[in-house]
Amino acid sequence: MNIKPVGHVAPNTFEFETRALVKPTGFREYDARWWFGHPSSPKEPELNLIGVQALGMGIGTLIRRLGAGPDIVTGHDFRSYSMAIKLALVSGMMAAGARVKDIGLALSPMAYFAQFALDTPSVAMVTASHNENGWTGVKMGAQRPLTFGPDEMTALKEIVLNGEFELVGGGSYEFVSDFRRTYLDDLVAGKRITRKLRVVAACGNGTAGAFAPEALERIGCEVIPLDVELDHSFPRYNPNPEDMQMLHAIRDKVLETGADVGLGFDGDGDRCGVVDNEGSEIFADKVGVMLARDISALYPNSTFVVDVKSTGLFNTDKVLAANGARTDYWKTGHSYLKRRVAELGAIAGFEKSGHFFFNPPIGRGYDDGIVTAIAVCQMLDRNPGKSMADLYRALPLTYGTPTMSPHCDDELKYGVVDKVVADFEAMQRNGEIFAGQKIIDLITVNGVRVVAEDGTWGLVRASSNKPELVVVVESPVSSERRREMFEGVDAVLRRNPSVGAYNQTF
Repeated sequence: MNIKPVGHVAPNTFEFETRALVKPTGFREYDARWWFGHPSSPKEPELNLIGVQALGMGIGTLIRRLGAGPDIVTGHDFRSYSMAIKLALVSGMMAAGARVKDIGLALSPMAYFAQFALDTPSVAMVTASHNENGWTGVKMGAQRPLTFGPDEMTALKEIVLNGEFELVGGGSYEFVSDFRRTYLDDLVAGKRITRKLRVVAACGNGTAGAFAPEALERIGCEVIPLDVELDHSFPRYNPNPEDMQMLHAIRDKVLETGADVGLGFDGDGDRCGVVDNEGSEIFADKVGVMLARDISALYPNSTFVVDVKSTGLFNTDKVLAANGARTDYWKTGHSYLKRRVAELGAIAGFEKSGHFFFNPPIGRGYDDGIVTAIAVCQMLDRNPGKSMADLYRALPLTYGTPTMSPHCDDELKYGVVDKVVADFEAMQRNGEIFAGQKIIDLITVNGVRVVAEDGTWGLVRASSNKPELVVVVESPVSSERRREMFEGVDAVLRRNPSVGAYNQTF
């Protein structure tokens, strides 16, 4: 077997069974994602099992170079091929001397928790998260509760693609039985609520179905299950609470049953989406504002971190200001937010995609959709006279969009964003009118967030885990201004022929 990977091998050939296939673009900013293949798609694989072994050798080599030692936790999400990928990864890590602790079928936050509970510094969780079937990937870390960032991912990419493995041997394998119970016990410890809440728990037939309903029942909720049966064909929709299809399904179930709140979980359980008792789908950044109000009342002068896709209310909300809350806007991405929360000692971080990070005393700093769901239930418990819709209505009104993602090839998307940034910088420099007003600010910490005179803003950035761009728009003024900003941003995007159709709009 030749373990120095190649970027392309035709499937169903001798070479595919004897060469390591690892497409370079699978190494992303803070985790790894590849198209592994699906019977319904003609798209050729970007990774094969020998390539997964090579990736494991690279991870085992890297964690030693980082000084984290040989011990590492692994687990896998619920897809038809994830266990095979995990076992190939384990064989590669063991060849590089890793001492592997396998927690089996797991959520990503369960693997992060295992780093603490099993006193194991590193983690390699096999998951494609919310991506469609056919995708696979690995979320990795070597310094709990953080996951890899660009520096570590660049180092891993160089080790794997150059075949620079240190195959020292001495690896070992241990299966940790019934770790699900340990994780659930920790989630619910000391978190019993007194308010009788009827909660829709929606899991999109993903891995969270084996965890979230039980956790919510154990804190005292009456759980109304929605698509909680594990089914890796995802028969209704992809388990992604940022997609309107899943949110609409939750809305319909809430209205049908008269539930107090609907909570939706993504494919690996590190994100949570919320629908209120009147069926309104609350985008995660607004949920973050509501939780920040609640948390800052309990812990005055708290610091929060939010991503650049998030609402401007974190800076303008009078309740947060009265509680002494401070907010830092930072790069989108679960790894970036986790690190920033740790650096600033923030009590929490909120990402518009639904990744929420709670430091002690609420959490351990990593993103866990069930911890988020419990925090929402506790917020309702502390406001017994108010519904979820009441708390939502108490926020200042803004007009936002879902996260919208036009297709753009991985090899081209960063160059497109660079051009878009340059276009906006030229408009601002020349004092041009854009979407009916002057540009008063450009935030370029992650792509570009263009802000108009009335506070209406639009964001363009490259997706960190798919061949897509990301577009978000919000106006504090009107839906018409939201539309004007979106059309203006889209017109700038369309100067680039490589930008394709959106996955959803508003």
